[in-house]
Amino acid sequence: MGDRLRVARAAGVVVITAALASGCGLFGDDEDTNKTPVYDVEPGQCFLGPEEVKAQIEDLEEVPCDEPHDREAYAVVAYEAPEGESADQFPGDEELTRYAQGACASEFETYVGIDYADSDYFFTYLLPSPRSWEDDDRDVLCLVIGTGEPLTKSVKGSKQ
Repeated sequence: MGDRLRVARAAGVVVITAALASGCGLFGDDEDTNKTPVYDVEPGQCFLGPEEVKAQIEDLEEVPCDEPHDREAYAVVAYEAPEGESADQFPGDEELTRYAQGACASEFETYVGIDYADSDYFFTYLLPSPRSWEDDDRDVLCLVIGTGEPLTKSVKGSKQ
C-alpha cells in the first residue's frame, strides 16, 4: 500500500492546538514512546503531538493515557459522500473538513459523556490525504485535546 499520510485539521481554538503541538517535546522523547501509524489508531489510545506542526502526518507517538499526553483518540469515522456523489473520488479538503467537524462533534458525547458544547475539552481531527485516499483510506480520526494543560488520564466517560 504506498505511504499513507493524513492531513491535520482542527476544530475549536487553533492557537491552543498549535501551542500543544509545539510543546509536546516536554512530555517525552522517541525512546519513551511508540510510533503508531495514523491508519492503525483506535479510540482509547493517547498520544503526544508532533514536535513540529506538519500538514501531513504518518504516525503518532503513543503513550499510556495515565501519563501526560495532549490528545486522545475517541472515534474513527468512515467518510460518507453526499447523496449523488461518488465516494471513490477525493472530495477535497473543504468537503472533508465539513464532514469531519460534524462527525467528530457528533461522536464526542458518546466517548466523553457530555455534549461537546458543554465540555471543557476541544477536538481536532486527522483527514485522509489525496495520496492515502488512493489507497482506500476514507476514515476521519477524531481526537480530544485539552485546554492548554496536558491530559493525565483518559477522558473517556469523564463528563468534562
